[in-house]
Amino acid sequence: MTTVEIPAGWPATEEQARAVQDELRARVVLDEPGPPPGTGHVTGVDVAYDDERDVVAAAAVVLDAATLDVVAEATAVGRISFPYVPGLLAFREIPTVLAALRALPGPPGLVVCDGYGLAHPRRFGLASHLGVLTGLPTVGVAKNPFTFTYDDPDAPRGSRSPLLAGTEEVGSALRTRDGVKPVFVSVGHRTNLTRACAHTLALTPSYRLPETTRRADALCRTALRRATGR
Repeated sequence: MTTVEIPAGWPATEEQARAVQDELRARVVLDEPGPPPGTGHVTGVDVAYDDERDVVAAAAVVLDAATLDVVAEATAVGRISFPYVPGLLAFREIPTVLAALRALPGPPGLVVCDGYGLAHPRRFGLASHLGVLTGLPTVGVAKNPFTFTYDDPDAPRGSRSPLLAGTEEVGSALRTRDGVKPVFVSVGHRTNLTRACAHTLALTPSYRLPETTRRADALCRTALRRATGR
C-alpha cells in the first residue's frame, strides 16, 4: 500500500480548482476510438473515504479484458486533498488514484472510473481529468445521471438512450441487465461513446456495474478499513 501526501501547489479553493479544470479541459482528446473491447488490459479505479479521520483510500484493479480475471492490483492511502464540492470531486480523489495507478506493475490499459467524464457540469469529470493527467484512455461509468436527463432505454440488455444536458448529448444511459436500472456512460479521454458503451457491456456479464468497479470498490474499502483500524 502506498502512502500519499497532498501534492505541493494542489488547489485549495473552488476558484483555483475551476481554473485547473478550465486549463486541462482543452487537452481532452475526443477523436480517438480507444482500444477494442475484450483486448489487452482494463483497469478499474475507485476510492473510499473516512472524513472523520481525514483519510481516503484508492484502489486500482487490472483485469484481463478477455477473461475478466484479475491481473494486478494496488492501493494507496492519503489525506483528503479537497473539501466536498459538487462538480469538483476529482480534486478529492486524483492524488491517491494516481498513486495507486503508479504502483501497478505494468500498464493499466483502458481505465474505467466510477463516475463521470464529459457528463459533468463543466464537461470535465474524474475520467477526463485522470485521462489528461495520465495520457491513458478513460471512461466514466456512473450509478446515477447526476444533473442530466434521459429517456428510459428499452428493457433488453444493451439498449441505450442519450444522456442530455439540454439538447447536448454528454453520454448514454445504458442497460447492462434486462429490465434493471441503466448505468450512465460518458467518454473520459482518448475513446468515443460507442466504444465506451461496448466496453461497459463487456465488463458487465453478470451484474449491473462493471467488474472493474465492483472489484476496485471492494479493494479500496478493505484498504480504508486497514488504514483506519475500523
